[in-house]
Amino acid sequence: MNPLYHKASFLSSVSNLENAPSDHGFEVAFAGRSNAGKSSAINVITQQKALARVSKTPGRTQLLNFFRLDDERRLVDLPGYGYAKVPEGMQTAWGAMIEGYLSRRRSLRGVFLVMDIRHPLTDFDRRMIEWCSHWDLPLHIALTKADKLSRGAALDTLHKVGGKLRSDYGGAIGLQLFSALKRIGIDEAHAVLDGWLASVPLEISR
Repeated sequence: MNPLYHKASFLSSVSNLENAPSDHGFEVAFAGRSNAGKSSAINVITQQKALARVSKTPGRTQLLNFFRLDDERRLVDLPGYGYAKVPEGMQTAWGAMIEGYLSRRRSLRGVFLVMDIRHPLTDFDRRMIEWCSHWDLPLHIALTKADKLSRGAALDTLHKVGGKLRSDYGGAIGLQLFSALKRIGIDEAHAVLDGWLASVPLEISR
């Protein structure tokens, strides 16, 4: 593992983009439906137990959470979306926050989207995919909680989701199995992040 990830530390939490850290360098954003395992993925990728808050109550992540890797690189935990018990008005506000971040953040180099392998491609997930496509943002999808299925069932779901992504959105979206509990797919996730956080800026037009 690149030692950069293990050096991750909390930088700031903000409720609006105007209060975010300076928009320079390179960022990777983690997105996903509430309870899909986003915080657990961040923690295992950085080999830290509690960098990102893991809540037993889905929908608690209501802020943009920035984590510092070094002076030029950051990870960003976006608010979880889609939890039914969260008021509709709050869901709308979260959606506006995420959309504003994706469309305006110049240092954003890619989006790491987590989906529960048992419930992939929800309407909220598709909205995120369409946003990334609209703003030409590199996107990689991790089917989390892969340990909840047998190996054969997990691979079958991976194949089906991959086929659906290709037919609906083209072939530019990365896809992998992931399990924070069983440490499945961590090296693959690191390789994706390494590419996005490289020292040579990517040309992204937004």
